[in-house]
Amino acid sequence: GKRDNDLILPINSSLSVTLHQDQLKTTTTVATSRDFTEDRLWLNGEEADVGHPRLQACLREVRRLARKRRGSSTEDTTALSLSYKVHIATENNFPTAAGLASSAAGYACLVSTLARLYGVEGELSEVARRGSGSACRSMLGGFVQWQRGERPDGRDSIAQQVAPETHWPELRVLVLVVSGEKKQVGSTAGMQTSVDTSPLLKHRAEVVVPERLALMVRHIRERDFEGFGQLTMQDSNQFHATCLDTFPPIFYLNDISRHIIALAHRFNAHHGCTKVAYTFDAGPNAVIFMLADTVAEFVEVVRRSFPPATNGDQFVRGLPVISASLPEELLTTVVAEPVPGAVRYILHTKPGPGPQFLDDPSQHLLGADGLPHRTA
Repeated sequence: GKRDNDLILPINSSLSVTLHQDQLKTTTTVATSRDFTEDRLWLNGEEADVGHPRLQACLREVRRLARKRRGSSTEDTTALSLSYKVHIATENNFPTAAGLASSAAGYACLVSTLARLYGVEGELSEVARRGSGSACRSMLGGFVQWQRGERPDGRDSIAQQVAPETHWPELRVLVLVVSGEKKQVGSTAGMQTSVDTSPLLKHRAEVVVPERLALMVRHIRERDFEGFGQLTMQDSNQFHATCLDTFPPIFYLNDISRHIIALAHRFNAHHGCTKVAYTFDAGPNAVIFMLADTVAEFVEVVRRSFPPATNGDQFVRGLPVISASLPEELLTTVVAEPVPGAVRYILHTKPGPGPQFLDDPSQHLLGADGLPHRTA
């Protein structure tokens, strides 16, 4: 929830894991020229509204920082004129607006690219926050905390790295894509309704989250998967309880989401400890944390529980997964009645770094004329 919708200031601090760009990424190219007659934006190959207030807020803020930097610089031969129009092309290699953090990745990528274009350096998570709150965390790699901040102008509502992506090398992430469709209730509208109507959300922000955040940071620093996993699941459940406590209620989870939750608990009960931990954002798709030595077995459990409908060879994407045979006892106690085709695919990834710059011209999304490359 937010305490200021314009500046995107949260009612509580939060923590996230930045996923690796080798598997899930947004790619953005920005160009500027005296020949451009207007600002333009292309999202996944289609022209989109460049006048979106949040996008304009990021553009204004980066240009303001660039002007400020120029004011203190005696010579600036490389900087581009700030009055030129910009062309922006951006692409996601995962579903957009489906609860998979496309706005976080998108705005972190956009702000990094604009800052590079205009020669702006320093604290940029505050700028990314103006586009999407969660984007401020995506400006850094690994495990990142978004500090709530106290100032009304939001200058102290920024991201800080808790631990780099290399801190917990065994940690793995499976994204179970249940639906790539755009969600019915967007995160922003849903959050505002929750802030206005949910007493549980107020209690959560003021009492529960501060305690849990300190505990979570400790579990991460100690690489304590049992503690990390249990707290991840408990907090996801409470977040969705606030959605149910909202009036009228919001349902981001669907029947398949609930099947996955039950499956994770049966799997952990079978092993007698927390081997896998789920979390759900504002959508039905599950994000499952585990250690590397659990991946093969759990992927096979998912494959047996939700047999792929048509894409057996493309069911598991991302980092390679070795095949595993399941003991009969595990099959009996963990795999319930199969639901064919319910999980569209699994994406296997791990924690990764913040925004990276691509030097390979073949990956640029805009041609020399400043227009998107025509894909064959």
